Amino acid sequence: MAEYSISELNKVVRGPKRADYDVDTINTILDDAFLCHVGYVFKNQAIVIPMAYARKDDKIYLHGSLKNRMMLSLLDAGEASISVTHLDGLVLARSAFHHSANYRSVNVFGKVKKVEDPQEKMDALEYILNHMVPGHWDNVRQPNEKEFKGTLVLEVSIETASAKVRAEGVNDEPSDLDLPIWAGVVPVKQVAFDAISDNDLPKDIEVPKAVLNYVTNNKK
Repeated sequence: MAEYSISELNKVVRGPKRADYDVDTINTILDDAFLCHVGYVFKNQAIVIPMAYARKDDKIYLHGSLKNRMMLSLLDAGEASISVTHLDGLVLARSAFHHSANYRSVNVFGKVKKVEDPQEKMDALEYILNHMVPGHWDNVRQPNEKEFKGTLVLEVSIETASAKVRAEGVNDEPSDLDLPIWAGVVPVKQVAFDAISDNDLPKDIEVPKAVLNYVTNNKK
């Protein structure tokens, strides 16, 4: 079972018992989402923004416009920090102090480079779209020359990473257990509803199978 080595950069300091450095566990958490948060520095100001992404082996792909300040800042720095979090439940304790959440999270640290090869760049765009809705790339118009040239794709090579997972109930103080106060967990999950077709679609255009599959697989 492969693990990332623990360093000062990826070590989970707070709540180390919930840390996990297993590569497969980290990849699973990454693959279960398509939205990440990317940290970067712009004019000495730390900024974090959400981004769509895709993982392929030990690479994470991001895309944006040629003038995107985040993308350019990452290129200039040559390295990136990426975070992904799934909220799985609200942990409501008897005391305010012990309220918490169940979650799965990953922090990734890696080197950044611009994807120059046209085929690799197109493949990366396909990965990102299919990571959002599996198989949907085949249903859409491919980027034209202007769109393709105007898109910057970055590859982040995962050098190290760590996961942190909480999946348990309430941890109240023993002295609070007999208080007449409700405590427990409210499970939380992101779900999909039926697809809503665009108003301008011709009447004979049906919802693609990939979209229907996505809705079905994420309804419950």
